[in-house]
Amino acid sequence: MADQKKKNLTPVQQEYQQLAMRHEPKRPLVRNFIRAFFVGGLICLIGQGITELFIRYFDFTEKTAGNPTAAVLILLSALLTGLGVYDRIAQWAGAGTSVPVTGFANSITSAAIEHRSEGLVLGVGGNMFKLAGSVIVFGVAAAFVIGLLKKLFTMGG
Repeated sequence: MADQKKKNLTPVQQEYQQLAMRHEPKRPLVRNFIRAFFVGGLICLIGQGITELFIRYFDFTEKTAGNPTAAVLILLSALLTGLGVYDRIAQWAGAGTSVPVTGFANSITSAAIEHRSEGLVLGVGGNMFKLAGSVIVFGVAAAFVIGLLKKLFTMGG
C-alpha cells in the first residue's frame, strides 16, 4: 500500500519524502519500551494493592474483589483525566498507560471532556461512546463466540 502511494507522488514529492525521512529524529525505542513497561506495571501494581485492600479490610474474597478494583481504577483514571494529569503521564509513558481498564476510562472521559461544549446529551453523551461503543460491541461479540466454542469443546468430553 505504501508503494502505491509513492507511485501517485511526483518525483519532487518523492524526493522531499526521502529528504524528510533522512532528517527525522530517531525514536528512542528502548527508552519508550522501558517507560511503558514500568508505568503499565505500576498501574497493575496499584490495582493489585487495591485488591489486597478490599480483601484485607472489606472482607472480599479474591474472586469478588476484582469488580470493585476495576471500578476504583476506572474512577481514578477518569478523575486524573479530568484534572489533566493522566494525559501528561500518557505523554511520558506512551503505551504503558493503555492498560485496558485505565486506558478505556481515559478514552471515554477524554471524549466527554472534548465535546462538553455541545451539551450534556448531544455533546458528552453522544460522543463519549463513539470509541467505547465499538469496544463494547466487540467485547460482547467475542465473549459470545468464545462461550460457544467453550461449550462445544466441553460437550465432547
